[in-house]
Amino acid sequence: MKKIALINDLSGFGKCSLTAAIPVISILGIQACPLPTAVLSAQTGFSSYYCDDFTDRMNYFTQEWKKMQESFDGIYSGYLGSAAQMHNVLYFLENFHTDNTLYLADPVMGDNGRRIRIFTDELLDCMKELTRHASVITPNLTELCLLADIDYNVLTKHASDKDYLSYVEDTARKLLPRALTNQTIVITGIVRKQPDCAFVGNLAVTAKNHFYLETPYQGESFSGTGDLFASIIIGSLVNGLSIENAMEKAVQFLSPAIEEAAKDNIPKNHGIYFEKYLHLLL
Repeated sequence: MKKIALINDLSGFGKCSLTAAIPVISILGIQACPLPTAVLSAQTGFSSYYCDDFTDRMNYFTQEWKKMQESFDGIYSGYLGSAAQMHNVLYFLENFHTDNTLYLADPVMGDNGRRIRIFTDELLDCMKELTRHASVITPNLTELCLLADIDYNVLTKHASDKDYLSYVEDTARKLLPRALTNQTIVITGIVRKQPDCAFVGNLAVTAKNHFYLETPYQGESFSGTGDLFASIIIGSLVNGLSIENAMEKAVQFLSPAIEEAAKDNIPKNHGIYFEKYLHLLL
């Protein structure tokens, strides 16, 4: 059975990170191998939560798995709470990232032009180094701008232009020469507002081409949807699908769940009821 190492936190509530990735990877017929970065009572969007930081224990997993002579078809790193955790991921890559291993890095650093609370220049520099090693990265627009040293407001001021996607693509291409591998950049959550409607889309950019897929925008952002999207992407790619087919699979799965969540006014911090739609991934 194929195996994917999942480097992320475990939150009791919020349907994100490992609680989102494990069921998705599993139903795709792949063994999910979690390496926790932290254990939380609930994701950090809640007003109160308990967090047990696993930074000083992450490398024990790497060392023990190395003793077991394990190998992985995929590696997926999500939210990382410090530069030290990113160094731990680099250590993991030194031991397990081979030419036959697909590494997806989700560079969680902010959203809607705002940076996460723990953001520092050191964290950005470490994330730039980490994403250089990835076959696929899945930044949102804010994270794309941070990685490319582009002002978010300068980019998004073109949001109403017919050539907006070209501006986003040009920004993504600035990152490609920095990568150590043939990289695919999937920019998520691109909102295009029209006079009477709005759409949200994802744009995949490679050295040779691009692919864009969008759906009607529900006007809400729910906990864990990015984690679910990235999990479907890496699982599908490990199973041999193209990036285009992987993105289509993710959208077909997420769209009805997000639509239901918006219709039922589900609290955003609790995430979507994705469990009832897992059959769509079979």
